[in-house]
Amino acid sequence: MSTSPTPEEREKKDAELKAKEAEEQAALPYKWTQTIQDVDITVPVPGNIKGKDLDVVISKTKLKVGLKGQTPILDGDLAKQIHVDESTWTLETTSSGKEIALHLDKINKMEWWAHVITSAPKIDTSKITPENSKLSDLDGETRSMVEKMMYDQRQKEMGKPTSEEEKKVEMLRKFQEMHPGKSPSCWVWEGDGLFEGEDGLRKGPIS
Repeated sequence: MSTSPTPEEREKKDAELKAKEAEEQAALPYKWTQTIQDVDITVPVPGNIKGKDLDVVISKTKLKVGLKGQTPILDGDLAKQIHVDESTWTLETTSSGKEIALHLDKINKMEWWAHVITSAPKIDTSKITPENSKLSDLDGETRSMVEKMMYDQRQKEMGKPTSEEEKKVEMLRKFQEMHPGKSPSCWVWEGDGLFEGEDGLRKGPIS
């Protein structure tokens, strides 16, 4: 019979996975960060490179970055779709040379990317915190949705019920108080409501 890992075992495993993830990300020929709304990538190149030497192609579903006549540094299918017209790239000078700075505008602003292109190693998006997402910059509706997503991710990680599951448990508790003579087996979930049922057939909402 399997047993749940102890807090110490879980912490050790999390540390190992975090170290492996950090090693994989450090090995990439680029660095990237994200908010819930966009992705920023920097690709280092030699200091003598000019804009005309670059081969950068940004499309809704694909990304290619490199030097003309050479194997691309970054090339593949994007993790998610982007707004091409709102995405940009520039060649910038740094203390160690130059870098290509790319800004990708996400179409779906309600989810995290596990990687930039699908062939790259993934990060654990459940570990992303509100601080990383610049939550205070979001509008009210988007912020509440992101906070709910974060809460549900943390609950799943700890093996606890999500907000939707908690809502159902609370509704069941209230209905049991209001209808003590009815068996829960006679109730049917449909959407966000609880309905009285018989032999799996929906009768009507329980009020």
